[in-house]
Amino acid sequence: QVQLVESGGGLVQPGGSLRLSCAASGLSFSNYFASWYRQAPGKEREFVAGTSWSGANTNYADSVKGRFTISRDNAKNMVYLQMNNLKPEDTAVYYCKAVSSDLIYWGQGTQVTVSS
Repeated sequence: QVQLVESGGGLVQPGGSLRLSCAASGLSFSNYFASWYRQAPGKEREFVAGTSWSGANTNYADSVKGRFTISRDNAKNMVYLQMNNLKPEDTAVYYCKAVSSDLIYWGQGTQVTVSS
């Protein structure tokens, strides 16, 4: 059974940092492109950051460039999202996604709230 489990969300003040983790099980994680998405209340889910199978290539949404960093550890079946200089508009549920060919898996999400 494939599972993606996110953790690390919480409440943080503007300008603060959080590190999200996504633990994958039941799949050969190194064969999957991994990414983070987020969904704010009343809005559609949007792409945040993605990484290639090896982690050598990454891409980011313009809104998070220079503040967020995606990384992965295939030996541990983990993908991370380091979020710095957080803003209130980063408040959302953050989801981990794994894709390989026509296989797509999502985690259940972790809430990030940026507020003073």
